[in-house]
Amino acid sequence: MISPSPFHSSTWWCRGVILWLLTAVLLGPSGAVSAASIEVWYGPEERPLEHLVRLYDHAKRYIFVAVYGLTSPLTVKALVEAKRRGVDVRIVTDRERQRDLKQRTALSALREAGIPIKINRHDSLMHLKQVVIDDEINTNGSMNQTTSGNRYNDERLDIISDSAIAVKTRDKFLSLWNDQERFQEWK
Repeated sequence: MISPSPFHSSTWWCRGVILWLLTAVLLGPSGAVSAASIEVWYGPEERPLEHLVRLYDHAKRYIFVAVYGLTSPLTVKALVEAKRRGVDVRIVTDRERQRDLKQRTALSALREAGIPIKINRHDSLMHLKQVVIDDEINTNGSMNQTTSGNRYNDERLDIISDSAIAVKTRDKFLSLWNDQERFQEWK
């Protein structure tokens, strides 16, 4: 009888570890298979904000935005148009950032269109740059929704199409939105 070689054993052990890792990655902590689709856009060469605005144009139910800087006329126009189509648009942004004239102007235009805006009660702690749309799409990355973020800065925008991730992002946004100790209506 031939005994198995140590090499043969370790090969099977390595295959087992690889299979376990692959299963863990695919199934994740919930045990459900994820079929996420991810697009990555880099600024300035790929104009990431223009990709985001196209998503706003197709929203049907809601657009929830959490971002430090929101000054781009492209963003303001797309969010106002979405609101006019009946989309629930909400924004959470940073209190300190309202000192910027461009930010105040953009927020004023959004509020005049009936879009509710909340700011944090503490300065400079809003580092999120994410959007969630219709329980289907979540975006994140380094990009503020500004002209500089679209045309000049080195930025990254990830667009993730995955319902489970979008729902988690929506729930986080709504927890911020409903937190009256940390956030207040912008006036």
